[in-house]
Amino acid sequence: MTDAPDTDYSEFAAPLGAWLTERLADVDHVVVGEFDRPGGGYSAETLVVPVRITRGDTTTDERIVVRREMPEPPVYPVQVEVDNEIEIQWRVMSALQAHADVPIAPLLGYETDPAVLGAPFFVMGFVDGHIPREDPMYVTEGFYVSATPAERTRMITAGIDVMAGVHAVDLGAAGLDWLSPTDADEADDGRRQLRIWREYAERELDGRPHELMTTAFDRCEAEIPAGGPVVLTWGDARLGNVIWKDFRPACLTDFEAAALATREMDLGWWLMFEQWSHLSAGVDPFPGALSIEAQVDHYRQRTGHDVDDIRPWMLFAAARYAAIVVRVMNRWVRR
Repeated sequence: MTDAPDTDYSEFAAPLGAWLTERLADVDHVVVGEFDRPGGGYSAETLVVPVRITRGDTTTDERIVVRREMPEPPVYPVQVEVDNEIEIQWRVMSALQAHADVPIAPLLGYETDPAVLGAPFFVMGFVDGHIPREDPMYVTEGFYVSATPAERTRMITAGIDVMAGVHAVDLGAAGLDWLSPTDADEADDGRRQLRIWREYAERELDGRPHELMTTAFDRCEAEIPAGGPVVLTWGDARLGNVIWKDFRPACLTDFEAAALATREMDLGWWLMFEQWSHLSAGVDPFPGALSIEAQVDHYRQRTGHDVDDIRPWMLFAAARYAAIVVRVMNRWVRR
């Protein structure tokens, strides 16, 4: 399921071809084929595009990925002065590609001028592999279901390893200071994130009662501590935002919710999504799928960071996800 509106992409072929010809090194001509919009996602639009590239006497058929800004306001709460999800993703991925030991797709160019594709966009090289889908849920069919227990364990531990790699990036060297809050008196920690997300949820509910979400936020405020080391958080760390080859990460995706915060934000989200994927599908965890405790222990061993109690952070993740769903439903109603 996707939140992207129907669009006639044929009018974009010629301007995108001209843009690529100008931007790509040592390229004489680019012919753009038919745009394909895979299902899934509620923020920036994803388009897979075949291209025929001529370099001198050589012509090759390749694929690129275009991420294009949606016309509606961002799905996630705006935390910094940059309110363009495409720009946030481009800048974070560029920093990770240059300063972190994590797999990122080749970044080919970013464009702010809407005259080319009707909205800001960036272009990446296509990375082939498996993606754990949510429709149908990856725990009901596909490569995850047919995997061996050892392959599932490899997949989960490798995913935690790359999440830890995102957290390990040197914020100053990577030039990520722009992700700091505009209010210098407020720390980049879990308490700030609680405030941001609770206010976001209340705006989207617009006076409508949601007792369960309110109770969840109340409990999080009582149990999530202030302070803690601040890192770059992925924002949407889960199996489905990784392209997998041989049950190892080939490419990380979807950084529009990236923020400076405590690392439990990501770890709780990762664990909540894996648990929700099984519960929503009515499927018990498969052999090789590590328990919550085992995954937390693997992260602890990988990073040396002691995680006291991850369950309040998993609850916070569930409350955030519920608020996002309200936001998406509101967007559909307003169309």
